[in-house]
Amino acid sequence: MTKQGDIIVNHRTGQQMTFLKTGAETEGSLLQIDCYSPVTLLREPEHIHPFQENRFRIISGELTFSVNGQEKTASAGDSISVPKNVPHRFWNSGKIEARYIQEFAPAMKIDQLFQTFFALSRDSKLNERGIPNIFHASLIMLAHKNEIRLAKPSWTLQKLAFKTLAPFALLFGFRSHYS
Repeated sequence: MTKQGDIIVNHRTGQQMTFLKTGAETEGSLLQIDCYSPVTLLREPEHIHPFQENRFRIISGELTFSVNGQEKTASAGDSISVPKNVPHRFWNSGKIEARYIQEFAPAMKIDQLFQTFFALSRDSKLNERGIPNIFHASLIMLAHKNEIRLAKPSWTLQKLAFKTLAPFALLFGFRSHYS
């Protein structure tokens, strides 16, 4: 379980997260994270949070956001809010490391997803796009279907593919959480 003050690092991207407020501490209403992202050309896949608002407050540096197909750069002092179910992604296209406060409301289990992906990055188990093998991804994405989904293809197709692959993933020894 994630606790206030826990720090995780994505060894693939260099992103660091320090948990300021967790779902357990806010009765599920909020996850608040102090984040650092180095300058990078790497971009996470476009995704949605079907039941969560995702907010960003830039402390220093800048981040570029693609929200519903529209790109915008945010600098120190700017805030960005991504409503639930809106396709988005972000990256640091600036000249210095970016620091920002990221929030998810409600918290749900998104902290567990971050822990899993950052641990997979530590053990070099993500591809160049930041995704584990398709079998492992199927279990993770099904376990976190209420927190995150790829923007494309449709959730119906994703769910069908993941449910088809999940039994094989279990046979291969994969689990939905990785630490």
